[in-house]
Amino acid sequence: MEHRVVITGTGTISPIGNSTEENWKNIKAGVCGIDEITAFDTENFSVKLAGEVKDFEPTLYMDFKEAKRMARFSQFAIAAADMAVKEAGLDLEKVEPTRFGVILGSGIGGITNIETEVKVLEEKGPRRVNPMFIPMIIGNMAAGNVAIRFGAKAACTSVVTACATGTHSIGEAFRQIKHGYADVMISGGTEASITPISVAGFASMTALSKSTDKLRASIPFDAERTGFVMGEGAGVVVLESLEHAKARGAKILAEVVGYGSTCDAYHITSPAPDGEGGARAMALAIEEAQIDKSQVSYINAHGTSTKLNDKFETAAIKKVFGEDAYKIPVSSTKSMTGHLLGAAGAVEAIYCVKAIDDSFIPATIGYKEADPECDLDVVPNEGRNVPVNYAMSNSLGFGGHNATLLFAKYSE
Repeated sequence: MEHRVVITGTGTISPIGNSTEENWKNIKAGVCGIDEITAFDTENFSVKLAGEVKDFEPTLYMDFKEAKRMARFSQFAIAAADMAVKEAGLDLEKVEPTRFGVILGSGIGGITNIETEVKVLEEKGPRRVNPMFIPMIIGNMAAGNVAIRFGAKAACTSVVTACATGTHSIGEAFRQIKHGYADVMISGGTEASITPISVAGFASMTALSKSTDKLRASIPFDAERTGFVMGEGAGVVVLESLEHAKARGAKILAEVVGYGSTCDAYHITSPAPDGEGGARAMALAIEEAQIDKSQVSYINAHGTSTKLNDKFETAAIKKVFGEDAYKIPVSSTKSMTGHLLGAAGAVEAIYCVKAIDDSFIPATIGYKEADPECDLDVVPNEGRNVPVNYAMSNSLGFGGHNATLLFAKYSE
């Protein structure tokens, strides 16, 4: 027996807010969360901007000792999960723990702590390395910490597919419930990698924008785009079987109706030139949802602001939707948040849920120069108050990983 799967809670930490409510308010207002990097001295760096999380206080969600034993990416995950569980109104005493799981990933994990402890090793020797170093840095610890916090004893796994991590995590959690392995799942992505080595590495491969104008740095689909802007944060959702949600009288925010997962098998960093892999992911999500492709109301694009991604994602959308592609609003909220890497897909999934719930399509801000190879309706600069019945979210990751989620307005 297959089960319908719904979303009942969301939690969001991003450069534009430390709650879903604050994020959505700023998305609707077209607020840019990109600014000068404060996490480290960028004097010798060609890249000066990032989307940093502002005013995050981990002790709002855990005690000081617990926070000290967690890397920043795990702190973000705990905070976002706490918000999602509270919004869902889950009574943990009444949730069967062996039917309650976690799938939550990070693209890079605790890289800040790796940088810190390497310096300790070099300067003070091996005995001074933090004894919590390993459990702080490994990428599965966001999922592990969340499961421990909430007593989730069903599947607890961690997807790592670079920038598709958050989307794959929610998709795999969706399948856990759909096929009867769990009743409730906490799922999403988290990332905290605005560090010297991360920025230097991405800059060396010419993936990052070197713009010093925060409003013209992350400019998806714009002809003058030169690279992405690194962001950080976490997006976490509570998914439930429809039966479970209805039995406890939960407010249903949206339904997950389709998931597509494919690989380009082409190149470690470049998408396939014709967008074939991304197109198949979208087509699979539509097929699973059992809707006509013309019913898709909105696409939250991966839209990184790199030359190749935006061009090839546009081609993929055209491959799937044909002439209908020109009728579908396709925006990139990375224009506001920057690229949250492993957290991007999860945060953007939440924006899709909010788009459905609030009948609002986010803009692609900072857009000025049209690119003939990205000629879809990119919702330039101003969002739209229109009904959204089906919202699609795309994520594409280094290694050729493609993931698409399709959400629907809930109805009986």
